[in-house]
Amino acid sequence: MPEFKYRAADVTGALREGVLESGDSEGATRRLRSLGLIPIQVTGTGGDAEAHGVPQTKTRGGKATQNDVLAFTSELAIMLRAGLSLDRALRVLIGMSHKRAVADLLQQLLESVKGGASLSKALEPYRLLVGDFYVNMVRSGETGGQLSEVLSRLVEHLERMRALRDSIISAMIYPAILALVAVLSVFVMLGFVVPQFEALFRGMGDALPLPTRIILDLGQQFTKHGFVLAAGGLTFLALLAKILSSQAGRVWWQAKVIRLPVLGAIVLKYEITRFSRSLGTLLGNGVPIIAALKIATETVSNELLRLRLAPIAPAMKGGGRIADAMSKTGLFEALALNLVKVGEETGRLDVMLLELAKIFDRDVETAIKRGLTLLEPLLIVVMGLMIASIIVSILMGILSVNDLAV
Repeated sequence: MPEFKYRAADVTGALREGVLESGDSEGATRRLRSLGLIPIQVTGTGGDAEAHGVPQTKTRGGKATQNDVLAFTSELAIMLRAGLSLDRALRVLIGMSHKRAVADLLQQLLESVKGGASLSKALEPYRLLVGDFYVNMVRSGETGGQLSEVLSRLVEHLERMRALRDSIISAMIYPAILALVAVLSVFVMLGFVVPQFEALFRGMGDALPLPTRIILDLGQQFTKHGFVLAAGGLTFLALLAKILSSQAGRVWWQAKVIRLPVLGAIVLKYEITRFSRSLGTLLGNGVPIIAALKIATETVSNELLRLRLAPIAPAMKGGGRIADAMSKTGLFEALALNLVKVGEETGRLDVMLLELAKIFDRDVETAIKRGLTLLEPLLIVVMGLMIASIIVSILMGILSVNDLAV
């Protein structure tokens, strides 16, 4: 089996060199990545190095996503720590990319950097993908000459935000499945089970109990107009999705959610977590506080909360204290305000904001778990009651038939 010499960087940025056996250079590259190494150069023992240090792999379609941004940011940080120049690291990333959209993005960044632009300037056309927070973090790293360190902190921030988002999504999967099963069960009962008893109850009219008549009428309507009802439901959902995707619809929905008794508090803490972590990370990397406040406010997805956070930056610009400005918004609880005050007084505002984000992270996760602990049995009970009501109604009809027969 052919042997390949390699140079690779580990997660700490340390360079490693060695020889491994593989069927081809692509296999050698995959094996290095499976070992947790970032390939920099893979060379056959015959002496010919692959272009750009790693083989050009086949790419697949699809748009670049936030996960793609996190992946190439992490690898770029490792390569820069290993001592590679920015353009060389971008070439290696292009060679390792398995996604055409990501390879094209990196290629555009490489061409801009080769043309004399800074990385933050090259990222400007991709603000919608990476966000203002990302661009400003990179700019702060370039200004301080610590791009690799800043990218590492940026990766940490992105990973924490993704972990929090994924935990919320994962927690909602089981309740969503229960709700779907409940709806499908009712449809099956009304569309297929209930119609089987119509012949038995035919001609009884008002002699049947009221619950039985209601269930039979629902079954008939579902059988006759099932497709119309399904089409109407799908149309309603499509219109609702379109409305909620608009500016006015999104604001209306976000306003409703934030006022809900339990869910509203969880959403508020989640958004404050994003704001605090973004602001603390930016301040820790030397971004001026006014600019950092504006950027951190933009990371909040709830537009109503964003409007309430917007006055903080102007208040600071006018010479006010950030804790006082936050207090006026009415969004921050006493713990958050006290941590911010301590941070201002000790000159460690960035550290206190990151600590606040960690505390709220735990609070959000705990609140979600507690909410689901109540929601899951509630959904099971509701599903059981709906199915039981249909079954009991049918049994009442059967008993009434027996009574008439007697």
